[in-house]
Amino acid sequence: MPPDEKLKPKAPLLLVAGAKGAVGSTLAVAVAALKNGADHVSAGLTTREKFSFLGRLQDIDLAGWDPQEKSLPAVVQLNGILPENIWRPHLTALGSIPILLPPPTNLDLETRVDRLAQDMRSFGRRFPTRLPVLISLLPACRRFDLTLCKDLAQLYSENQTAAFPDIAYLLAALKSGIPVVNFTPNEIEIPVLLEEAEKQKVPLCGRDGKTGQTYLKTVLASALKARAFLIDGWYSLNILGNADGENLMDPGRAEGKTANKTELLDEILGYAVGNAYGVPTHKVRIDYYPPRGDAKEAWDVIDFKGLFGLPMSMRLNLMGRDSILAAPLAIDLARWMAALKFAGYSGPVPELGFYFKKPVGPNPPLTFQDQVSALEKLEKTCDRKISAPAE
Repeated sequence: MPPDEKLKPKAPLLLVAGAKGAVGSTLAVAVAALKNGADHVSAGLTTREKFSFLGRLQDIDLAGWDPQEKSLPAVVQLNGILPENIWRPHLTALGSIPILLPPPTNLDLETRVDRLAQDMRSFGRRFPTRLPVLISLLPACRRFDLTLCKDLAQLYSENQTAAFPDIAYLLAALKSGIPVVNFTPNEIEIPVLLEEAEKQKVPLCGRDGKTGQTYLKTVLASALKARAFLIDGWYSLNILGNADGENLMDPGRAEGKTANKTELLDEILGYAVGNAYGVPTHKVRIDYYPPRGDAKEAWDVIDFKGLFGLPMSMRLNLMGRDSILAAPLAIDLARWMAALKFAGYSGPVPELGFYFKKPVGPNPPLTFQDQVSALEKLEKTCDRKISAPAE
């Protein structure tokens, strides 16, 4: 269905849950820099030449929530991810970004949802010419099985949602008709909420942004599969020293992240790595190493077999920057979701699997080449629906 004629194209308003974290604060500087026409930001966006109907990149705005009470510029300085000469020129723009305190978790879920929905309406009034998109950058939390909830009433009555703040943001977005990007490893896309997204005509995408090591794993696994090599084992080590790394030292919080990173390989290859040994030989380890800060290092050892079953091996060492890799993808995904909202999409969008470790929705593309093809087809379909005359 073509979009409502009353909907005029608008640049996205990024509503960021976790706006003062490592990724969130870096994202804020990127948005502020775009307003000054920073080529070194726009050049790193995969959507920079897409969706002209969304207006200019410098029209993008940002608002959000975070429990940190320090000002956004102070947090950017405190996080130490960006050199001062990068963020200091945008001090005024950073200081004007509205960041609210999230509702206390000791409130019941329905009250928290109502408060967040009220905040979303307030942001909408402040930025009336923008299209809001929720981007969850909340920390990894312990896994909760909410799949047995049959309806919203049962979900609202669940006590464990107090330790799972993501749910409140998602419910508030659905209630407000706002598209959702779940960049976290947390499983919020449960059946009852996917049904609600369809009902409210809200597109959503996730889960777990694919930034560095797992992005390259997708590329290499797809290439080795295309060449008919057998993957015999794959050992992945991540070391990082930011708050995300510290948070993931809790085994309960790391469980979802590790599962997303691990399951991806078997899904791409179509078989369980380690079958010959009777145990999985795809290992993923995450270690908190404070000296590195946000500068994440990833090591991969890949064992594979070729002709006559003879073994070969490959080593990959990525010296990345966690938030620098993640922030542009958040902007890209916000633009995708704004475009898809205009095009009339609702529910999960599996075609955006290029951006995620665990894409949500039916039959997501798994190999790298399929993910790129799916993006190209989705863009064409989106453009066609938007340009179609209203019925």
